[in-house]
Amino acid sequence: MKTILIAALVSLVTSILCTPVVVAWFRRRGFGQEIRSDGPQSHLIKRGTPTMGGVAIVGSTVLGYAVAHVIIALRGGGGPEASGVLLLFLMVGIGVVGFLDDFIKIRKQRSLGLRARAKFGGQLLVGVVFGVLALQFRDSLGITPASTHLSYVRDLSAISVGSVGFVVLAYVIVTATSNAVNLTDGLDGLVAGASAMVFGAFTLISFLQYRNTCGSNPAAGCYQVRDPLDVALVAAAAMAACFGFLWWNASPAQIFMGDTGSMALGGLMAGLAIVTHTELLLVVLGGLFAMVTLSDVIQIGWFKFTRIRTGTGRRVFRMAPLHHHFELGGWEEMTIIVRFWIVGGLAVAFGMGLFYADFIGNG
Repeated sequence: MKTILIAALVSLVTSILCTPVVVAWFRRRGFGQEIRSDGPQSHLIKRGTPTMGGVAIVGSTVLGYAVAHVIIALRGGGGPEASGVLLLFLMVGIGVVGFLDDFIKIRKQRSLGLRARAKFGGQLLVGVVFGVLALQFRDSLGITPASTHLSYVRDLSAISVGSVGFVVLAYVIVTATSNAVNLTDGLDGLVAGASAMVFGAFTLISFLQYRNTCGSNPAAGCYQVRDPLDVALVAAAAMAACFGFLWWNASPAQIFMGDTGSMALGGLMAGLAIVTHTELLLVVLGGLFAMVTLSDVIQIGWFKFTRIRTGTGRRVFRMAPLHHHFELGGWEEMTIIVRFWIVGGLAVAFGMGLFYADFIGNG
């Protein structure tokens, strides 16, 4: 438990202290956010705000995890485990894809960065490598970081997708989650606050799994997972990094996380769901991100459907993603952020309730 707190504390302090340094460095180099011309006009005043602040979140998470392991080593413990390293690989890898997207926007002074094919290609590469490696690295009990079974709050033994099917599933989860978080980003502090809640939930889940792991003497209700303590270190470090970044990202934001941050956070959420065997539960825990993504799908689908049927595309919402719909409806930005945080918090609470109900029911 102490090492989890150390990982979180180091990550929090690093994020709070280093984010202003990142702000100053990006300002000197003119790394400012471009604003979409067809978006809400109230956002135009944000043009030029430093972006790519996700590097502070990712860096703080990695440092918090590393320092925690130094402490563990000084106490005579082992080094980093496969699950933790894989999660950081996924976070950094997807973050690099987002960084390239941000960098192209800045260099070409436009609101669109990587072409869709290039972005999906980058996510495909990182997601497939993660999926393949997650089925390797068996421990002394033969457990790998991921399983070929679909999972809810633990593996669904009746549904196995096989090795190839799992790699495809891992890619789908990684791509869907990173893009969902990316879509939700757009208001000051919204994604940082909502993500911190999800990572807090994964910290509790992995800690409960650590305290009730099956090991070599399986008991009723135990969890057949690998490296739950290492997973908790990563989740706690990411949660704290989001809180530290939120200090500077809160309205009016002094820096945006950019695609660098939003895609990295989404990738890490996907990885945490896979290694904690809670893949379907992620839809509930990340309910806010799922809601925003669904609104985008409805908007695009209805527009195309009505254009085919009537020749004129019609919209369900004033603008997508969903938060822009409420902005154009006259809601203050801060009101939308707080209300979306409430929705995100309720989703996390409900998801934890589902996990805990299974924990008690099988305990």
